[in-house]
Amino acid sequence: MDGGAHNNPRTVEEVFGDFKGRRNALIKALTTEVEDFFQLCDPEKENLCLYGFPNEHWEVNLPAEEVPPELPEPALGINFARDGMQEKDWLALVAVHSDAWLLSVAFYFGARFGFDKADRKRLFSMMNDLPTIFEVVTGAAKKQAKDKSSVSNHSGSKSKSNSKPSNSSKAQAKDEDEGLDEEEEEDEHGDTLCGACGENYASDEFWICCDICETWFHGKCVKITPARAEHIKHYKCPSCSNKRARP
Repeated sequence: MDGGAHNNPRTVEEVFGDFKGRRNALIKALTTEVEDFFQLCDPEKENLCLYGFPNEHWEVNLPAEEVPPELPEPALGINFARDGMQEKDWLALVAVHSDAWLLSVAFYFGARFGFDKADRKRLFSMMNDLPTIFEVVTGAAKKQAKDKSSVSNHSGSKSKSNSKPSNSSKAQAKDEDEGLDEEEEEDEHGDTLCGACGENYASDEFWICCDICETWFHGKCVKITPARAEHIKHYKCPSCSNKRARP
């Protein structure tokens, strides 16, 4: 585990790519792969940290031994509070610290490779366009998307597909209006955010909607292909599937 120390992105675009990879990894740990994350955070173990890597993989591990470390370190001891508070509150707390860590890593690279004021401002603007991990984990990003969609009447078209959520938004739009071109489609669905990665709808990507919480997901984020979706009558997302009372 090197925390991506040897990745060394040097441009604003490279640092943003590094940020997105780590962010996607952390979101997976706290949403679609939360069961694995929960089990790894054993309160009986030493101070553990949640690491996200540029290749979108994550791990729970002990902090680096060298002082100072090659990269800023995530919050220590996230495992100690696991059983001492409600799971949703614990996950939200880890999410907040993960957001802070992502910013610190990105601006560490910015400082190391001499980003000027304009570069730092551009980098932050690119990162700030994405929902925070906290917003994704707590559902705030989904609420914001719903608020926007209700203004644009997108919620009406969305409800029509709930009986068959396995269709992608793109396919649904074609069924409803053969004359709808891609630009109009982007306008209609552009405010929709993926419940897993928090990123926007794109017309060339397969999407699926959860029958329980009515949240849209990229198929790739929840490991559902268009072919597999054809055989799913009622889709239940990982979050709804994993909901159960904790002892």
